[in-house]
Amino acid sequence: MPLPPEELRAILAPVDLVWARLDRAAARRLVEVAARSELKRVEGFAGRTDAARVLADRLVRRLDEQLRTGGPITDPVGWLLARGLPQRQQCGDDRCDDWVLLDSGRDCPRCGDRQADRRAQRHAVAAAVDAAMPGASETERRAATDRQLHGTVTARSWAKAYERGQYRARQAEAKAARAVAVLADDVPAAPVGAVVLPAPRPAAAVPAPVLEREFADVDEDQELVLKDLIPDQVSDWRVRAMKDHSVVFDHIDRYGEPSARRLFSNQLVNEAQHLSGLGHLNLGYSAPNELVRDSG
Repeated sequence: MPLPPEELRAILAPVDLVWARLDRAAARRLVEVAARSELKRVEGFAGRTDAARVLADRLVRRLDEQLRTGGPITDPVGWLLARGLPQRQQCGDDRCDDWVLLDSGRDCPRCGDRQADRRAQRHAVAAAVDAAMPGASETERRAATDRQLHGTVTARSWAKAYERGQYRARQAEAKAARAVAVLADDVPAAPVGAVVLPAPRPAAAVPAPVLEREFADVDEDQELVLKDLIPDQVSDWRVRAMKDHSVVFDHIDRYGEPSARRLFSNQLVNEAQHLSGLGHLNLGYSAPNELVRDSG
């Protein structure tokens, strides 16, 4: 059986009998890749000098735990990749590995606090059960304590999951609000190029859709000149369009898609088309060549 690569031999020495069962070259390569990855991660905490020793100590602990509680290893590749080599973080501290800090080797204080809290909680529950069941046997009281602890832990888990869900929902709402604000503030600093749009031509069979007056100081019978719009007016129309995409489609029906993209922005028009399930707009007629012309 080939030995591990030289830089991994000291690390994998505690599990040499497990390595000897890797009879396929592909399996050995998988383990080598995983070992190098874990070694690099441990180096970030313990440093290059101590990283190999720290990772070897981890394998010693994991193998001892397996033999004490899990019995013989039946899948050597799976055990090394899933249980032997990976870090097992027991708390929120990135340095924690099986209740020990990777950078110092000392007991993890956060894990110690959690264990103390759990012991105190168990003592409190056990005392309450003893008071409620004075005539029960030790076995009955222990079973009742375990049931109550399980219910308490489950309730806390659900509460934490609910809080995380609420936090993510608030984050999503804040992100959406920021996106709306950015889109609303996306107003040209200077007037856009002169683009003159004629009034909509009347349809033969169906009356042209009635569009709310663009601005108070523009007559509907006159041509709409985008360069005459001030930034506040452009922003107002974009906010209205974000709230109601039919504003975009009404503008396209009345003045054409190029005008809508200048007024509302490409992003907003694309979003409106996408949300309405339209890949593109078919207005039912071809726009005349003079629909958009440069007034300059």
